This record gives sequence, C-alpha cells and structure tokens, in this order.
Amino acid sequence: MSDKQIIKPQPISGFPEWLPEQKLVEERLLRIIRREFERFGFTPIETPAVERKEILTAKGIVEKEIYALSRLAAGEGEDPSTEMALHFDLTVPLARYVSQHNSQLSFQFRRYQIQKVWRGERPQAGRFREFYQCDIDIVGNGSLSALNDAEIPCVIHSIFSQIGIGRFVIRINNRKVLQGLLEIHGVPQDRYQAALRAIDSLEKIGEEKVANELISDAGMAADRARALLELLTTAPDLDALRRMDGSETLRRGVDELSEVAAGLRALGMPDDVWRIDLTIARGLDYYTGTVYETQLVDNPEIGSICSGGRYDDLASNYTRQNLPGVGISIGLTRLLSRLFDAGLLKPGAQTPATVLVTTMDRRFLADYLALASELRRAGIDTEVYTEPKRLGDQLKYADRKGFRVAVVAGDSEFAENSLTVKDLASGAQMRIPRENLVEAVSVLVR
Repeated sequence: MSDKQIIKPQPISGFPEWLPEQKLVEERLLRIIRREFERFGFTPIETPAVERKEILTAKGIVEKEIYALSRLAAGEGEDPSTEMALHFDLTVPLARYVSQHNSQLSFQFRRYQIQKVWRGERPQAGRFREFYQCDIDIVGNGSLSALNDAEIPCVIHSIFSQIGIGRFVIRINNRKVLQGLLEIHGVPQDRYQAALRAIDSLEKIGEEKVANELISDAGMAADRARALLELLTTAPDLDALRRMDGSETLRRGVDELSEVAAGLRALGMPDDVWRIDLTIARGLDYYTGTVYETQLVDNPEIGSICSGGRYDDLASNYTRQNLPGVGISIGLTRLLSRLFDAGLLKPGAQTPATVLVTTMDRRFLADYLALASELRRAGIDTEVYTEPKRLGDQLKYADRKGFRVAVVAGDSEFAENSLTVKDLASGAQMRIPRENLVEAVSVLVR
C-alpha cells in the first residue's frame, strides 16, 4: 500500500468547470457567435492574457478587481512580483492594440475577440472570476458614422435568433440624452456619474431607492428626482424630447438616437426585437453615446445577457489620435450559467460524435477501424469502442454518452458482407449491405 499523500480535489470558487455535455453546448454557441461575427465582416484578433498594470489601470478601474502576476519563488535578491496583470475585459486591450498597431490597420477597423478574462470580484450566481467574453467593435479614425451603432444590434439579433433561448429585446439609449436630462433637471456636471450609476440600478433596486440615491448622491431636489424618473420610465417621445429647452447635449443625443433607430429599420431589424428605453444608462464611464442592453422577454430576472455602447475617447490614454468606436459584448460564461439554471438550454450528448462502431470480435478490429475511417471521410463524426467488453456494455456506453447510431458487426455480418445499424433513440435496427454504410447512417443522423 502506497503511503503517498492524496490531495483531495476541490472546486475553486468563481472558476467554472463544465461537464462534457455542458462544454459541448458552449462550443456550439461559440461556433454560432464566431460564424455570425465573420458574416458581418468582423476580423478575429487575440491579445495576450496579460497587460502591463499601467495599461489596465489607466481608466481608473478598481484595482482590487485586477489579478496581478507574480512568481511563486524568486532567486536571492529578486522580486517575485511583475509589472503584468491578467486582463479584466477585452475593451481596454483593444484600445491598447489599436493604438499600438494604428499604422498597420485599415479603418474602419472591425474586430471580434473571443477570450477568457479574469476579475477578482466576489463569486455569486451568474458572476465568475474567470469567464469567456465575446466582443465585437468597430473603430474609426477621426470619425465614425452612427450607422455603425445601428449595425451592432443586427449582429446580436442574428446570433440570439439561432441559439434557441426564446424571445429577447435589445434596449437602446444614448448617454447624451441622459446627460441632457440631468442638465435640465439641475444636476451639477460633477455629479453626472453618480446619477447615471443610480439610474443604471433602477431594475435592481426600484424607483424609490433610485430616487433616494439621486437626492443623496447626485444632489437633486426630491421633486426633480421623481419628475426625472417619471420621464425616464414613460414610453419615450423623441420629438417631445427634442423640443425641450435648456440642453444642446440633449438635442444631439436625440438626433443620434433617431439616426440609430432609422438605421435599424433600414437594416431590416424586426420591430419586436428592439426598443428605445431611456432607463438604460450603463454604469461604465467610458460610454459617450449609444448604449445597449439585451434582455430575455420571458425571463427578465436573468438580467442583461449582452451589453455595450459607443465610446469616443477610450484610447486617449495611449494615443493622441481620435479613435472613436462602438461595440458590444456577450458574457458567454455568465449567460450559459443562467440559461442552464433556468432550463432554457439543456445539455445533451456527452460526445460530439454521432456514431459508435462497436467491436464484437477483436479478430475484426482492422475492419471496425476501417468502418470508422469511411464514416469520418464522409463527414460523420465517429468513435470506435476499443475495450474488450460485451456488446451489451458497449451499447450502454453508447446510450450514456448520447450517440445516435451504433454500428454492429460480427461473424455472420462479415460472412455476408453486411452490417447491422442500430438507431439508439428508437431502438430500431436494420441489416444493410456493407457498401451502403454511409448512405444508411447519413439518413439516421441527418
């Protein structure tokens, strides 16, 4: 008996680890997302998992959420700490990337990026310390048409329509509209960010608590705070907003929002999948215009499943050039977790293969391997059962892993140059000529 100490494996809070059937769902969604990003002309890039600390902290991000890198050990007189840290999103790395490679890029620069990010926040339902983000951004050099702001929701509509998660709505607003309304309602400019953070929490804490925060944190009078909330939560009338006096910022925001709405209609976006919603604020301070949040219609408790917006000066810390952009992000790991919990996505098979070639008699092992190779050449994902087990055990394995078809052959089949093909869902099976293997299996896995 070995006296080796066994280390008991334990889950690490905030670092999800999917089972095979869940991981296959994630991979399916990643294929859909990647395909649709590219269908709209977005080019993939990948940046390092780490950035210099000065890059990550340039926009005033809360440093306790950033994981810094250090070595476990260092030589005598050496400092194990480094100047690098794990990136917490993909937008800051994009700003650094575009600034650094500016002369080699063609503008408008349309990029997508699908990578893991890391945040040192408290894990809870739907929130993780390590997770996949799937981002698209359009970056201009000097200027960027608002038509790009309209195209971004079209990409998201194309993706979510294929995932099979039910009805959804993309809610759209403009930060200039909110800032103009704050100006009209007497909020000092240095309190705008506090007011926007309060408005951004409206769905979580309700109107009464938001009103109290607007009064205490943004310095608003009680009557003005309630008047503002009433305006924000009423169906928006853009013409009426445009006629309000007292803010040029408001007028510009309404014009931009109107242009985005016209662009969405021109691009063929169905009316039932988007709407203008003046309560959408987005708490991050780098958004300067259009902002988006996407919500499931029948499961609003899941919260925003996709968000983003327009930024006009994100790269200002890294370059003197004006590089405006607009983008949106799908937090895929969080989304999957919530969809699994709500039963809106159900994991299925534990294997990507649809066919299992069983091995009844190991004398014919070369034949079984040849059958699998023939199916793979025809584009059918196939596994061969290689262990010396009874056929019944092999079929139990096939059922447990979710194969759709089993191919069975023994003495009698090989003597007659035939095969038995079993539909594992219905239990039906048929004897076919050996040369008809691909045709018969293709019908069952179609």
